[in-house]
Amino acid sequence: MKLCRVIGNVVATCKYPCFKGHKVLIVQPVDESGNDISQSFLSCDTVQAGPGDVVLVEQEGNSARQLLGTWDDPFHSVIVGVVDKVSTTSANTKED
Repeated sequence: MKLCRVIGNVVATCKYPCFKGHKVLIVQPVDESGNDISQSFLSCDTVQAGPGDVVLVEQEGNSARQLLGTWDDPFHSVIVGVVDKVSTTSANTKED
């Protein structure tokens, strides 16, 4: 899974039939501090995310197809969650 920020919407008048009824967004991979770390890509939205939201993205075709369609559908990336907060502290640290 990748941490990403939604940076835009995709509008298309003609689309592959399996994309009908699904919103496609442009997402930018980010690190835990919110800094861009690689190139943006398209992802199919399943959680009603919007521009500016930090999201979790599954960028693996088989997972995307299992959530959205059938084995033959060309889904490669799917937004699976909106992130409320990113904490950089380790869950295993002990406080005195």
